[in-house]
Amino acid sequence: MNIWDATHECMSRDELEQLQLERLQATVNRVYKNVTHYRKIFNDSGIIAEDIRSFSDLTRIPFTVKDDLRVNYPYGMFAVPLREIVRIHSSSGTTSKPIVMGYTKNDIKIWSNLAARFMTAAGVTHDDVVQITFRYGLFTGAFGVHYGAEAIGASVIPMGTGNTDKQIMIMQDYKTTALVSTSSYAMALADRIEQLGIDPKSLSLKIGLFGGEPWSEKMREEIENRLLLNATDNYGVSEVIGPGVAGECLCKKGMHLYEDAFIPEIIDPETGKVLPAGSDGELVLTTLTREAFPMIRYRTGDITSLDYAPCECGRTLARMKKITRRSDDMLIIRGVNVFPSQIEDALFNVAQGETPYQLVVERKGAMDNLEVVIEVTDRIFSLELQKQRSFLEAIKKRITSVTGINVDVRLVESKSIPRQNGKILLVLDRRNI
Repeated sequence: MNIWDATHECMSRDELEQLQLERLQATVNRVYKNVTHYRKIFNDSGIIAEDIRSFSDLTRIPFTVKDDLRVNYPYGMFAVPLREIVRIHSSSGTTSKPIVMGYTKNDIKIWSNLAARFMTAAGVTHDDVVQITFRYGLFTGAFGVHYGAEAIGASVIPMGTGNTDKQIMIMQDYKTTALVSTSSYAMALADRIEQLGIDPKSLSLKIGLFGGEPWSEKMREEIENRLLLNATDNYGVSEVIGPGVAGECLCKKGMHLYEDAFIPEIIDPETGKVLPAGSDGELVLTTLTREAFPMIRYRTGDITSLDYAPCECGRTLARMKKITRRSDDMLIIRGVNVFPSQIEDALFNVAQGETPYQLVVERKGAMDNLEVVIEVTDRIFSLELQKQRSFLEAIKKRITSVTGINVDVRLVESKSIPRQNGKILLVLDRRNI
């Protein structure tokens, strides 16, 4: 099997842990000197950078969470002057101020090589034509894979999102061999290819690199059978770099996590206690190579487990299990992060008061669908039918503006949403993942 960076991907555990410790100590010293947030955290906790001499010492440092990044908007978490930043990305900022991430020239080089690792592991070579259907812009997804493909020497088609018929036309005419997308969009492409009467054997597809949302082994099998390609999973977190944290090799027995660039921990999401290897828990990451935007013990919210046994492919890095759920209430709908609090705020603003509701998530065909079920209150009941329709349209527009996705909205009778101990189950996720 092809390996992009055998020096780091196939190190002995002893060599790897020594490298991690050296990089950790350098990172801790740098953030203490250059990032006010971390200096305050260390001072408040009675920690000096020189105290971090082993991995067990790392657990003395408090976790970094999303709110820390929002409070330090826009550049408070940067460890270098703005003049050294060559790229700025950010989150959508739909819940509050966005999270702003910076990259130095060296960060971009490191990012490219990390993405090249999982793409090479999936089978991409310099002979491939890579079609990227992720959204370009402030979102990190498209750029990370784009850089990785170019580092390998592959040809890149930066298609971006949507326009499915044109995606398929380009796929046919440009002889695309590697597809980068969410798994649900790959299913949508397969549906449309069938509708158009196109034989998938006539396409040149060989490799699928799917990330951005949870997907099951059953879904992998269906994608592979319908598009006649080899489907692999990859994982990224915008706050720590973007795509390039971990990715599957062709053994498909977990995603290799690039431990020379990140120290992973698995914690109990309730207590914060570090769990032993093999346990399911929340993934926490510490960056070891980021210059502009280092993260110490960042809580990702993703539930997984780590396997430290060497892989048949020859890589010695830990492998992380597929992500299928989160420790918080965040939903991932068509690759977009959606928080129930966003929906609640939108409802409150339009309805001008509290309104009982439930979020129902289902997979309709290939795509995830979010329906907002709203109980009729006295105020809504008093509206004329036409005004009720306008009310629903206003809610749909408001939710779309804050989340970036289209949703269905439905009114139901008062008290008709099931309660448990007097409370509505806020999210009903019916997806088979």
